[in-house]
Amino acid sequence: MRTAALGISLLLLLPTACSSDGDDDAQGVADDLAAGLTQKKLSDVAFTGADPTEEYAEVIGGLGDAPLEVKAAEPDLDGDTGSVALTWTWDVKGNEWSYRSTAALEKSGDDWQVAWDRAIVEPSLTDKEVLEVDTLLPSRGAILGPQEAPIVVERDVVKLGLDKSTLTKAEELASARAIAQVLDLDVKSFVARTKASGDKAFVEALVLRKSAAADLPPTYGEIKGAVAIGSQRPLAPTKEFAAPILGTVGEATAEAIEKSEGRLSAGDLTGLSGLQARYDEQLSGKAGVQIEAVAGKGSERELFTTKPVNGEPLVLTLDSGLQMRAEQVLAQTRPASAIVAIDPKNGDILAAASGPGSKGINTATFGQYAPGSTFKVVTALALLRAGLTPDTTVPCTSTLVVDGKTFKNYDDYPAGHIGDIPFREAFAQSCNTAFIAERDRLKKGDLAQAAAALGLGVDHDLGFPAYFGQVPDPTSETGKAADQIGQGTVLASPMAMATVAASVRAGRTVLPRLITGHKVTQIEPEVPLTAREADQLRELMRGVVTDGSGSFLAGLPGEVMAKTGTAEYGTGDPLPTHTWMIASTKDLALAVFVETGESGSATAGPLLTAFLQAR
Repeated sequence: MRTAALGISLLLLLPTACSSDGDDDAQGVADDLAAGLTQKKLSDVAFTGADPTEEYAEVIGGLGDAPLEVKAAEPDLDGDTGSVALTWTWDVKGNEWSYRSTAALEKSGDDWQVAWDRAIVEPSLTDKEVLEVDTLLPSRGAILGPQEAPIVVERDVVKLGLDKSTLTKAEELASARAIAQVLDLDVKSFVARTKASGDKAFVEALVLRKSAAADLPPTYGEIKGAVAIGSQRPLAPTKEFAAPILGTVGEATAEAIEKSEGRLSAGDLTGLSGLQARYDEQLSGKAGVQIEAVAGKGSERELFTTKPVNGEPLVLTLDSGLQMRAEQVLAQTRPASAIVAIDPKNGDILAAASGPGSKGINTATFGQYAPGSTFKVVTALALLRAGLTPDTTVPCTSTLVVDGKTFKNYDDYPAGHIGDIPFREAFAQSCNTAFIAERDRLKKGDLAQAAAALGLGVDHDLGFPAYFGQVPDPTSETGKAADQIGQGTVLASPMAMATVAASVRAGRTVLPRLITGHKVTQIEPEVPLTAREADQLRELMRGVVTDGSGSFLAGLPGEVMAKTGTAEYGTGDPLPTHTWMIASTKDLALAVFVETGESGSATAGPLLTAFLQAR
């Protein structure tokens, strides 16, 4: 009896085991289908008919490279037929489109196969319909100044380029070459872009402000297929306005599209550099999409729509009037140059202009140069802390030899101020040898500590490229001597030196700010600036104007304080020199820099004067 019962049990179990194997096979085919749909390649999926990869590509081609994930549920089987539910999740320009569809399964012999149908891709699709997407563009966020004054807003432009819709292939290439030549573009690159674009595409060559388009060469209009299309782009008041900092907006590059993870596609406007690139997601907002089933022109059927979300503005501290004034002052300066203006009360950067000689480089906030004698403000603080006073007598000699290296004063140093003189006089006249002679008063780290108290040499992430400078410990006695006068291994940006002037004026360590919404935790200096130290530094800097190398500023209204600076660099005989000047008024701290010039007073000084006189 037990043997018979066991046999019956085995017979009962056998059909169940076969059914389980069939379920596993069907699940495997369903999973293969989901994987193939996700990867957009169906050659590894078992179908009842021919491989539908090409048809699938045609159906979804209108969605471009939008990321996709398809998941298969457990198949529902009934004998030799069945079905499987598929969950589709698309990321179309940052918009999630999710839905479910069903695929029919059929058993052929021992194997399960998928019966292809376009409705697998989207349940309402007919045999002739494909998916298309229209992008619903958001408005790009503006870049604003104080009191929401417009800086970068939509302004009229003219887009120049080639309209291929009426040209033959031979005409396209000839016109592309002609357009590139007339507009002074790289011919090879523009021809390549023309070849790669669609048969009826507009190939953008150049975008000009509307005012600049009036100067377009007449020969441009004679080129077959060359067009000029009125449009708008986010632009600053002028082409030069804080350009290295603000950056540009243009059509997304192939690299930007690849890095965007589906957020960008060909033809989209995006930030290409500067703040426009760093804050692109905030400024660009989120595009909406309208996905349609299309069988031909006029047959569009809406499947899914999301509204665009406009970009958020980026608010800066830049004062448009001061910024344009700084750029006008620098307009004729041929070497790299910069003017930075900071409000000493709160650290707001009101102007950060890099001159035309900077050739698009952000000299103003990210330049890295020896600050020369403007650094003597820092050295003076370190010496005051070491026991020196403004009235201490110091030796100002014509030259001073340190370990075989001869240091001297600048070429036109006034002979009447050579000798044993008060420290305030050495500061006002910028006597190099006096500062170097007092170097033994300072121990390791004293200069860096004083620099930090004035906002120099301590990095902070301000939300834009900002170089705070460096004051490393010297490795030799000559290095220590050079550091005393802002050469050696000491470096600073114009922004950093404007911060020094602002900190002296404010009587505390000032932290620059450009982006109002960017939160920064200030690193407090190890030894903060005291009220007495600030008073002494203000007295010394005022003496530069009343009795020293900055006396040309004496006629300006208000109590102007200043320090001139010159720093040798490079090679040659004589060596070329960076020229600097820092200054402050009650409501403004400034740094003026010219990469190559005669001296701080002769080169940077007139630029500083012109800026202050224009106020």
